[in-house]
Amino acid sequence: MAHLGRRALAVLLWLGCLAPAGVLAWDAAHHGLGVNPITEVTHRTGRWTLILLLVTLGFTPLRRLTGWNGAIRWRRTVGLFAFFYAVLHFANYVVLDYFFDWALIAEDIAERPYVTVGFTAFLLLVPLAATSNRFSIRRLGKRWQRLHRLVYAAAGLALLHFLWLVKAPDIGRPLRYGAVLALLLVLRVPALSKRLPAVKRGVAAVAARVHGRRERAA
Repeated sequence: MAHLGRRALAVLLWLGCLAPAGVLAWDAAHHGLGVNPITEVTHRTGRWTLILLLVTLGFTPLRRLTGWNGAIRWRRTVGLFAFFYAVLHFANYVVLDYFFDWALIAEDIAERPYVTVGFTAFLLLVPLAATSNRFSIRRLGKRWQRLHRLVYAAAGLALLHFLWLVKAPDIGRPLRYGAVLALLLVLRVPALSKRLPAVKRGVAAVAARVHGRRERAA
């Protein structure tokens, strides 16, 4: 039964991560991308890259807070899907925006800061995706964990890329993403990280007392 539950969760996770790409393909096939489809594809793929990066960063605090060790097994899958959307985002920029004009692309990356930080974030994700496998984990050992801490830098740069890209009245969404990233970074502070198991025990104790009172009242 536990095996079936894990398989069902894996299927749901894959469907959830693939859903934005499916919606994007449907809208592209049915003229649902608006008057500027290239920009719409760029925005959607970039947004989902950032969202999935934040979800990836949330797995460790979730495990520490809930005690659900099985949560970590899904982190690599979500991280690879984040890279998948980053590849779509970058491919759209290279193919549809600049038609493989590498000289113009290099000039754009060098001259526009928001493109520079976005490209840097993409480069940081490449080694993380390339080493997201059991062979690399065994081969790199402790160095694998140090390498994969680059995901925080990649998420920060992706957020900065998004913030610089949007216009002033529309910064609400990147600011919300920034608040989530800030919270996840704060939870990485050792003093707070060590308190998460205590918080979990406190929540469990309160829940047990509430449940006991309900049973006595019944």
